[in-house]
Amino acid sequence: MTLIVDSQSVKGASTVGQGSRGYDPAKKINGRKRHITVDTLCLPVMIMVTATDLQDRDAARDVFWRLRLTQPQITQVWADRSYAGDLVDWARDRLWLTLRIVSRPKGTKGFVVLPRRWKVERRMCATRRSVCIPGSAGRNSEGGSWA
Repeated sequence: MTLIVDSQSVKGASTVGQGSRGYDPAKKINGRKRHITVDTLCLPVMIMVTATDLQDRDAARDVFWRLRLTQPQITQVWADRSYAGDLVDWARDRLWLTLRIVSRPKGTKGFVVLPRRWKVERRMCATRRSVCIPGSAGRNSEGGSWA
């Protein structure tokens, strides 16, 4: 079984406690981060929420561990470059998972559809649309009203 993982930073509402949110300087967002794992049919397998200041590769250890416990048939996971580094070796040695990193083609600028990863991006857009109605600013943490 193959899965695809990515994360999405979202602004935290004023009611969200300081202990469960953080600041992401790259995206300039104070809030939480959703770590979303989908299968190859774009169906969600696991969603984990952390503070925004937690790096993707640090949160991925917990995500992958929980995935291994609940979905033992997983053989590989596709991810972007934020999951690269020691995590690839850790997943292989400890969890017997093949973590494949999908990189952007060299020399490209702006948004580029990446093979395999577009599925998790599509799921994040669908998740966001089902949560709020764009244009109704100020009613929830994502700038819309609850649907």
